[in-house]
Amino acid sequence: MSISPIKGLILETMWRLGKPAKAAEIAKEVGLGFPSVMMHIIGLTRMEYVKTSEKGYYVVTEKGKRALGFPEIDGKRAAEILAYTPMEKSFHFYADIGKPLSIYATSLQDFYDKIRKIDIGSIEFHNNRGDFEAWFRGLGDVELARRILLIKQKKIIGEELRETLYEIVKNRYEELAKIRKPAAISIST
Repeated sequence: MSISPIKGLILETMWRLGKPAKAAEIAKEVGLGFPSVMMHIIGLTRMEYVKTSEKGYYVVTEKGKRALGFPEIDGKRAAEILAYTPMEKSFHFYADIGKPLSIYATSLQDFYDKIRKIDIGSIEFHNNRGDFEAWFRGLGDVELARRILLIKQKKIIGEELRETLYEIVKNRYEELAKIRKPAAISIST
């Protein structure tokens, strides 16, 4: 089912916010009047692209994410994205070209832990080159890669960049951890 350009803009904006949002906040981000945005949110809710997470707050559903072009993430896929990577597929931090820091991240959780401690120059270097988004895409997380691309396009720098990366990756980790199926527990008799 296709959606109108305005509904598409509202859905994309809600996804970009990355958190439950009130219709007024969405309207402000989109740059349209509250009544119009609210009408479209109701339509998106009927289409099951948006749902109420708590009274007055709206979030994009998995069906809504598929409408935006993101692949569906099931428990198995979430577990694959969250898994530890071998050394050759880990994210290796550099200060500049040819200047490795000998620090690497082996998983999303390891990445967001290390992003808080890594030199800001390294973070800016990798962000400007698109290295973070490429690594996340390599892990199979197209949605996280797209979020990181948006940060790059906003040209955020310094500690704001560090904190933004940390929050986005940590939130994505927690979202995927909820989707991931718990490991099967074998019971001996």
